[in-house]
Amino acid sequence: MATEAVEQRAAHIRAVSVTAVASLAGIAAGIASAALASSASDPIALVVLLALVFVQFPLLKGVGIVEEFSTKDKVFIGFMGFCLWFVTWGILLTTGVSF
Repeated sequence: MATEAVEQRAAHIRAVSVTAVASLAGIAAGIASAALASSASDPIALVVLLALVFVQFPLLKGVGIVEEFSTKDKVFIGFMGFCLWFVTWGILLTTGVSF
């Protein structure tokens, strides 16, 4: 019984940590895209997103949060990063914020 509770807690902490890192990386990618891209059609914004998504994999392994990535983990990290990048960059483009 106690072992199951410890395993469930570890799985929960892992899930929350991966979600938090993916979300913060997506927001950072949106801010960086707004700072670096000259317009909405500038491809550098997508390069920034892809770079920050791919940086997360060795980061999460290096810190020890994730030992092995499943396909589901990779898709989740990419999806979360893209969604938060899209929303953040869209808001910054709409409001006309310049850095």
